Amino acid sequence: MASTYTARPGPPCWYELGTDDLEAASEFYAAVLGWQTANEGGSDYVVGLDADGNGVAGMMRLADQEGEPPPNWVFYLEVADADASARAVAEAGGAVLMEPSDIPDTGRFAVVADPQGAVFSIMAPRPPEEPPNSRAFEPERIGHGSWHELTTTDPEAAVAFYASVFGWNTGEKLEMGESGGYQIVEIDGQAAGGIMQLGGREGPAWLSYFTVPSVDDALGRARSAGGRIVTGPNEAPGGIFTAVITDPQGAAFGISGGR
Repeated sequence: MASTYTARPGPPCWYELGTDDLEAASEFYAAVLGWQTANEGGSDYVVGLDADGNGVAGMMRLADQEGEPPPNWVFYLEVADADASARAVAEAGGAVLMEPSDIPDTGRFAVVADPQGAVFSIMAPRPPEEPPNSRAFEPERIGHGSWHELTTTDPEAAVAFYASVFGWNTGEKLEMGESGGYQIVEIDGQAAGGIMQLGGREGPAWLSYFTVPSVDDALGRARSAGGRIVTGPNEAPGGIFTAVITDPQGAAFGISGGR
């Protein structure tokens, strides 16, 4: 039977954690985000599953990542052709950090960076036999990706890069006083993130957020499990609350949901 799956160029299709303590990280995110965890094919690659058993994210050892990065989260943007998209990134002033290669039974991916240096990945998924009943980025689903925030040295250039290479659009621009504006970006017609001027972080970087039922409850679980609260809870437009956390190994992520 031919698959009816259709790629949606542009939106995040997977999230991935590199960590120096895979077992501890698996327990932490199960406690904070409510994920079930499973080893992919008995390997060291741990998959985070929502309550219905849908895969949202993967967790791997830093030793299996290219280079020697600190503990980190990265998202994968879905593309129709990983090789063509990697070339487009380079032609637009970005960098290809890991050349396109195949993941058996999954798709073809590459690790790239935008012109200011923020790292992310791209993935051309192998069409499944049946359409998936969920996507990794679905803000209305508990445990799924909900928002993506870029702090960068040149917000206007970053907006132009993601628009030209991935077809993102701009939405409302929120004024933030002396720190400048917060430019909402829309992916596939859906508000999916914001781009802002780099503040206290060490360098340009993306921060991924995940949906939780209650931000206060999730923060309590994170503290109990050894995480550190960086900011929040903060109220966002639409009655949503957000917070930023680092896990016990130092990887930063965000949460969003009700209070």
